[in-house]
Amino acid sequence: MRIGAPDQSPAGIAPAVTAFLKTPRMLIGGQSVDGEAGSFEVFDPANGQVLARVPEASEADVDRAVRAAAAAMQGPWGTMPGAARTGLMLKLADLIEEHGEELAQIETLENGKSIMMSRLIEVLSSAEYIRYMAGWATKIRGETLDVSIAIPPGTRYTAFTRKEPVGVVAAITPWNFPLNMAVWKIAPALAAGCTVVLKPAEETPLTALRLAELVREAGFPDGVVNVVTGGGAVGAALVAHPGVNKITFTGSTDTGIKIGTRAMQDVKPVTLELGGKAPMVMFDDMDLGLLGPATGIGIFLNTGQTCCAGARLFIQRGIYDEAVSVLKGIVSSLPIGPGMDPGNQINPLVSARHQAHVQAAIARGIDDGATPLLDLVAPESGYFVAPQLFEGAAPHCALMQEEVFGPVATITPFDTEDDVIAMANDVRYGLGASLWSRDINRLMRLLPRVQAGTVWINSHNIPDQNMPFGGFKQSGLGREHGSGALDNFLETKSVCVAYS
Repeated sequence: MRIGAPDQSPAGIAPAVTAFLKTPRMLIGGQSVDGEAGSFEVFDPANGQVLARVPEASEADVDRAVRAAAAAMQGPWGTMPGAARTGLMLKLADLIEEHGEELAQIETLENGKSIMMSRLIEVLSSAEYIRYMAGWATKIRGETLDVSIAIPPGTRYTAFTRKEPVGVVAAITPWNFPLNMAVWKIAPALAAGCTVVLKPAEETPLTALRLAELVREAGFPDGVVNVVTGGGAVGAALVAHPGVNKITFTGSTDTGIKIGTRAMQDVKPVTLELGGKAPMVMFDDMDLGLLGPATGIGIFLNTGQTCCAGARLFIQRGIYDEAVSVLKGIVSSLPIGPGMDPGNQINPLVSARHQAHVQAAIARGIDDGATPLLDLVAPESGYFVAPQLFEGAAPHCALMQEEVFGPVATITPFDTEDDVIAMANDVRYGLGASLWSRDINRLMRLLPRVQAGTVWINSHNIPDQNMPFGGFKQSGLGREHGSGALDNFLETKSVCVAYS
């Protein structure tokens, strides 16, 4: 079922979606299976009703999935040339587009996000990401090395390096962009020649399970991609499994620290894309016409459930009052409602638990002395939270320091460049940031001082598949995207050849 127009409301839930939701199953060793630990419920955030029951993997299921992935490394996949891997990946990308509307609807139903975002980002961007990474499968290369070995006398040496797949990859993904994040993990791993055991977030496992069906349809050998579902115990079993050679995780900093600590017990390499508390620094010479995209994309994209959300606005005093007035008007005008209506720009949060977390963060902000600027009302049904802007938040209060991951932002005035750079960097995170000004000299002068893995200029929260993505400080380890993404899944082997 081809994808609908991004701004078009679905006529109804597609029959293929309804059929899939009746019996979603895991993928282990090329077989669709139930979970030995039973099943768990997945909810529709728009109304709080049960959407589907999903298999709960046991530790034995995890073991079988890892063993299947290891066996696939020793089978045809392990010797498959890069061009053949490229072909399979391109077939998978085509299937994602062919079934795009199904995937988009499933994503909106389980996550709550706008169907427009599900179509554009979760589906179309995911297909393009797979195509991009598929091209790298034929471009893995080592290098020749000049060496200066002088013993034994009369012996000569030639040295070179090989890049080889690291092996079985444990991929653990978050709930905010379920399909897109799964693809971010799987695609470079497959291009590198690895096999994967994917564990999606328990709140949003459905598109990963539908993706598993498409992997089978594309013709990947059994065990190359496996999908196991469940809660934190499933992820913990996967991280600790001795058959896993590499861990890649996207999620909260606190969980990432636990995963990294456990991985080091076995000296497993990890890639961690973790939390953020991104600053948006707006100077008094900025184009105020950019406040619209700054708000809609920079702050409230996906209802603020993005790790790079510009949750801390710093606005120079010369434009502060005018900018705050404009921002209040923009946010107050954002339509609130279910994601199946593409006109709604503020959608439900992913779960009742996360709704309570965001509501508690807002209440604590008020208790800590910050002033809320808006008095908006959210729908009573579903997991909605009305967007909120705060003034007067103290620099080290929770609202300024901790990730809310919802439609909440603080606004703080500043006077000088030194003042704002100090405030912008005064958090444990360093994933993204943005600078807004017409003065190129100022921008180039300040760029090196911003502690963030990505710094946008006069824009915010815009990734690209060719642009490395990752964080400074406690926002993570390693980078995703670009040619360097393959390095996360490759080992470097040095070869030294002696001859007379």
